[in-house]
Amino acid sequence: MSSENRAAPLYCPYCGEEDLRPNEAGHGAWECRACTRVFSVKFTGLLSRAVTR
Repeated sequence: MSSENRAAPLYCPYCGEEDLRPNEAGHGAWECRACTRVFSVKFTGLLSRAVTR
């Protein structure tokens, strides 16, 4: 799966608003028009422990 197919964030992690737009600061950077913050989203990996049922 390429990074272009990943889902965009739905809410600002700081104020909770939904008015988000991509930012030119770099890949994964988003700007919130409500609180004027710029943040980035990065997938770091999966947990190594096994899932038990």
